[in-house]
Amino acid sequence: MLLWPLLLLLLLLPTLALLRQQRSQDARLSWLAGLQHRVAWGALVWAATWQRRRLEQSTLHVHQSQQQALRWCLQGAQRPHCSLRRSTDISTFRNHLPLTKASQTQEEESGEQPLPPTSNQDLGEASLQATLLGLVALNKAYPEVLAQGRTARVTLTSPWPRPLPWPGNTLGQMGTPGTKDPRALLLDALRSPGLRALEAGTAVELLDVFLGLETDGEELAGVIAAGNPGAPLRERAAEVREALEQGPRGLALRLWPKLQVVVTLDAGGQAEAVAALGALWCQGLAFFSPAYAALGGVLGLNLQPEQPHGLYLLPPGAPFIELLPVKEGTQEEAASTLLLAEAQQGKEYELVLTDRASLTRCRLGDVVRVVGAYNQCPVVRFICRLDQTLSVRGEDIGEDLFSEALGRAVGQWAGAKLLDHGCVESSILEWGRTDRAEDTRLGSCPFTRSMCAHGVYSQIPLRALLPTTRCLWR
Repeated sequence: MLLWPLLLLLLLLPTLALLRQQRSQDARLSWLAGLQHRVAWGALVWAATWQRRRLEQSTLHVHQSQQQALRWCLQGAQRPHCSLRRSTDISTFRNHLPLTKASQTQEEESGEQPLPPTSNQDLGEASLQATLLGLVALNKAYPEVLAQGRTARVTLTSPWPRPLPWPGNTLGQMGTPGTKDPRALLLDALRSPGLRALEAGTAVELLDVFLGLETDGEELAGVIAAGNPGAPLRERAAEVREALEQGPRGLALRLWPKLQVVVTLDAGGQAEAVAALGALWCQGLAFFSPAYAALGGVLGLNLQPEQPHGLYLLPPGAPFIELLPVKEGTQEEAASTLLLAEAQQGKEYELVLTDRASLTRCRLGDVVRVVGAYNQCPVVRFICRLDQTLSVRGEDIGEDLFSEALGRAVGQWAGAKLLDHGCVESSILEWGRTDRAEDTRLGSCPFTRSMCAHGVYSQIPLRALLPTTRCLWR
């Protein structure tokens, strides 16, 4: 078992954790908390070093590694594909198993329900690898982030793909382990002005947290001042109120002056949310995603937090990944998939994942562009999702094409900055606000809305995009 040595090393951690909870009653036990942190971190570094060596070997011998991943898939199949189990020939594999889409049923005639690509159990090692290497990379880029009490998670979901076998606060995370109340998580974070890192499941979830904070901030400050639960912190409550009164821009750094990085998991389609956070609430902060997680699980690793956000290495191990070339300007399907070593820099590909249980080659719809290489494996950036369209004036338009056209149109007006957009019914947004705070009737027509819920609005007809499309910008 992969983690047996690690688990043996951590046998004493539960006992130390219980002692740590009693440190308020006996200050002399504080050194046990420090010991617990050092033991946990030492075990993590040891496990991450081993995983890094395995990654180096697999990326240097990518063809052999993908052959092993394919063999792993074939041997674990629950469906009878006897001829395939005896061979790991890629051509035979492709000929026997046609490509399917994620939304497609496995066998339409039998009426079977589609299985999600690759179960969480099968992807356990990939998720663990992403978590271990991500934590070490984060600590290397921001050495003080994982110190005791310097990290807080503000959503129920975690940005780390695989939970570690020790309490979260062992490695510096604030809050009560196992809590199911998102409000309690946010209160724990607000009580701690010395945070270095803020964690959330995804950037979209963090965006919701900050929007809710602006709505309920006064109430939360009152709870902090009253000390329910916990000790009353009237001075900290006053700091929270003062930070909120100055508006959304730079709010995170006013609440936590020592904050350095925001950690979220990139699940594709998060770029607009990251841009919105970076432009307003998290202005001046770095963003880090430990991995890229598509429909089937962890597919990409982020080994360099200092690099631009959104660059991921596609590892050659399990799950078995193929690349389907995307033809520019057309939805036609390419003749055949490619292996990782065959990817070309600058080209775009749709990710194809093989489900081990059902032995199904599934097109995920996630399109990536190859921007570099790590040994023999491609480094990619997420571009868009295929077949994901927006309804504009009753016509289906590809999300990527619409976003590109909208960005060009907004760029025609000096000072305009599009933070995010989405299509809504015309009846939802029939009133706009001008810089003179005068309501202006817009008329009943579909238009695109930016997520600029603060400050002063202006109304711009995007006639360069569509005759009746309008956009709210800040």
